[in-house]
Amino acid sequence: MARQYLKSRAAPSDHTQSPSVDVSAVVEEVISAVRADGDAAVRKYSAKFDKWAPDSFKLSEADIEAAIAMCPEQTIADINEVQRNVRAFAEAQKGSLKDFEIEIQPGVHLGQKNVPINTVGAYIPGGRYPLLASAHMTILTAKVAGVKHVIGCTPPINGEIPHSTIAAMHLAGADEIFLLGGVQAVAAMAVGTETIRKVDFLAGPGNRFVAEGKRQLFGEVGIDLFAGPTEILILSDETADPFTVATDLISQAEHGPDTPAVLITTCPKVGRETIEIVNKLLSASDLSTADVAKVSWDAFGEVIVVDTMEELWELGDHYASEHVQVFTKNPRDALEKMSNYGALFLGENTCVSYGDKVIGTNHVLPTRTTARYTGGLWVGKYLKTCTYQEVTSSEASGKLGRLCGRAARAERFEAHARSGDLRANRHMGDEIEWIKKV
Repeated sequence: MARQYLKSRAAPSDHTQSPSVDVSAVVEEVISAVRADGDAAVRKYSAKFDKWAPDSFKLSEADIEAAIAMCPEQTIADINEVQRNVRAFAEAQKGSLKDFEIEIQPGVHLGQKNVPINTVGAYIPGGRYPLLASAHMTILTAKVAGVKHVIGCTPPINGEIPHSTIAAMHLAGADEIFLLGGVQAVAAMAVGTETIRKVDFLAGPGNRFVAEGKRQLFGEVGIDLFAGPTEILILSDETADPFTVATDLISQAEHGPDTPAVLITTCPKVGRETIEIVNKLLSASDLSTADVAKVSWDAFGEVIVVDTMEELWELGDHYASEHVQVFTKNPRDALEKMSNYGALFLGENTCVSYGDKVIGTNHVLPTRTTARYTGGLWVGKYLKTCTYQEVTSSEASGKLGRLCGRAARAERFEAHARSGDLRANRHMGDEIEWIKKV
C-alpha cells in the first residue's frame, strides 16, 4: 500500500494571504529608532502597539510584591512546584558539563572552561495569554547556568499587569523586570537605552515581530533560536488511542492559527478515528480556543498512513518537528531510530502540554525543521565553552616553535612562523636568520 494522506494541508491559497504588513520593515524601523532615540522611541512604540506608556516601564520591588500579592496562593504554589522541576533538570544539565585540563605532552597544558554569559534579556510573551512557563524556561535556566544579571520583559495584557507572569519572573530569579513588550522590548535590551541595560544574549519566544527582531539583532547579541509557529507530530501504531491523539493534536493547535499538527500512523483506523474526534472536539462549545485551533487544523493539519514502522521513523525524521509524541508499542525505540526532533514525548502517559507547562524540560525548541541541526534552549546556551593553554616546559615550547614555523610557512603566514621561530631560538638554540638581522 502506498503512503496515504487521510488529511492533507490546505492548498497555500486557502490559508495564506498577501501580508498586509511588511514585518521586516516595521522591525527595522523600530530597532533603528530605539538605537537613535533610546527610551523616547521605546515609549513611542509601546504606546502605538500596546497602548502602554507608564512613567517607568521598570517594576519596583513594591510593584513586584503587589503583583505577587494579587495571585491566588495555589498559583504561587504551582509556580514554585514547576520551577523546582525546571531547576532540577537544568542543574542536572549543568552537572553534565565539566571543566577539564589535560597535559597533552610534558609541559603542554590545555583546558576548557564553561563560562556563563554576563547579561541576558529574557522575553516573556503575553499578548493574549499570560505565559508563565516561558519565565521558568528562560530566566530560571539562565540563573542556574550562572548568568550574573537577567532582565525580564513582558507586555501588559489589555493594559493590565499580568500578575502571575510577574510572580513567575521574580521567583525564577529575574534581576530586573520591565512591563514592556514587542520588538521595542527586544530592541531596547539588545542595544541598551538610558534605563534598560544592554544585554549580551536574548532568549524567549514571541510573535512574528519579536522573532524578526531577534533575527535582525543576531550577531550584535546572541539569541537562543530562530523561532517559528509551534509544531506537534504524533507517531503511532495500532496501539494508540485515537481520542488521546486527537486531544493532544488540538492542545498544540490552540497556540495560534498557523500551527502544524500532524499524525503519522501505521494504522488507517487510528488515522480515520482521530480525524473524526478532532472535528467533534473542535465543534464543542466548551473549548474556548476552538476558533484558533480549527484554523490551524484546517490549514496545517495532516494525517498520514504509512506501511511500516521503518517508514514511520523515516518520515518522522524528515518532518524534524519541534515536539514529537510517540504512541507505539515500544515508544523508546524512537531514541534509537530518530535523530531530528526538538523533544520526544514517549508513551501516552506524557504529552507536549507537560513539556510546555510543568514537567521540567525546556519548552523553547527548534521549529521549521531546524531540529535537523540544533536542539532547544538549555543551560549550555547560556554558557560559553572557552579554552586556555599554558606551556610550562621550555623544551616543549621550543619544539612547538619549530613545528609552528614549518606549519605556518606551509600556509605562507611568515609572521606566524616567526612567533614560533622566536621560541625555537630561545629554548632550543636554533639559529634564525631574521632574528640575527634585528
